Amino acid sequence: MNIQQLQQEVIDYSKRIGIDKIGFASPSPFTELRNRLVRQQELQYQSGFEEPDIEKRVRPDLIFNQPKSIIAIAVAYPSKMKVRVVSKKGERRGIFCRASWGKDYHYILREKLTKLEEFIASKVPEARFKSMVDTGELVDRAVAERAGIGWSGKNCSVITPEFGSYVYLGEMITNLPFIPDSPIEDQCGSCTKCLDACPTGALVQGGQLDSRRCIAFLTQTKGFLPEEFREKIGNRLYGCDSCQTACPMNKGKDFHFHQETEPDPEIAKPLLKPILHISNREFKEKFGQVSGSWRGKKPIQRNAILALAHFKDESAIPVLKQVLTDDPRPVLRGTSAWSLGKIGGAEAKVALEQALEREKDEDVLREIQKGLEFFRCNE
Repeated sequence: MNIQQLQQEVIDYSKRIGIDKIGFASPSPFTELRNRLVRQQELQYQSGFEEPDIEKRVRPDLIFNQPKSIIAIAVAYPSKMKVRVVSKKGERRGIFCRASWGKDYHYILREKLTKLEEFIASKVPEARFKSMVDTGELVDRAVAERAGIGWSGKNCSVITPEFGSYVYLGEMITNLPFIPDSPIEDQCGSCTKCLDACPTGALVQGGQLDSRRCIAFLTQTKGFLPEEFREKIGNRLYGCDSCQTACPMNKGKDFHFHQETEPDPEIAKPLLKPILHISNREFKEKFGQVSGSWRGKKPIQRNAILALAHFKDESAIPVLKQVLTDDPRPVLRGTSAWSLGKIGGAEAKVALEQALEREKDEDVLREIQKGLEFFRCNE
């Protein structure tokens, strides 16, 4: 087997199946990454969604028998909608982050990695693989960086020279000894625009993220959103792009290579009020194909309630009253109470006073009091 020839064939085939960038890396331990992950754990900066075993995240040999190399892939996604919908008074809209605009990228990349596996296996029957996208043990960004896909930016995203950071990442460990590529030199320099743009200060310093303060993480939680973040969430329903849109390397980067990554504007930027009474089936039918739906409808509904408060949307008072009165979930009742107080007006105040008389849940009662406090502050 001529590994150099096979490697070129793999590269050529990857382009034919819509992989926008491919690189090859050594499977040696990610020693420097281990130190960073241990520090993140000590500072309690991790989100809790990661693989808990740090050794598995940094040692490919613990999750694959005798690895010889890792193939990293990147697929570019759009940063702008071809068809735009406008948020206007009485018809306010929320927004999903760009990475969740099209079909769930986990499926897109797994499909491409499967095709790549089948192609290599047709050339080398004894080849073995372990592919992963986002939810695997390895850190996608670290693999991509080592494989020369891009450098790890101060915003903790991999930035490619060609597509900026608007790329999905995946990787494949294999027992074939492909020739490793060289990493790309960091090009962030002294720029700190992403750090300055972060709404919550989650980017502690270049390359260090406190996940617990990151809006992308906060939009995926299911409980009450801590009060300090409620106004900062804006109209975001899932994820956050602030550190990407601020990045000079992303200026003018907008690629529409793959139909499956194209957003449906009514899903990527949906009307807020209908989300509050959407059924499970309707939610699955409308949002089930996008990655932002993975936590179910409750976080999206909570975020939609906060977005209506962000807009001070008085037309939402009737539907928020209904949630406060009828919804069986305390988080949504309580968040509605807070948002009614934020929006203000006589109707909202009466709704909160009536809810105070009938509500039994202590958490919700606290949120009703917070809502009423807005009125006392404005008197």
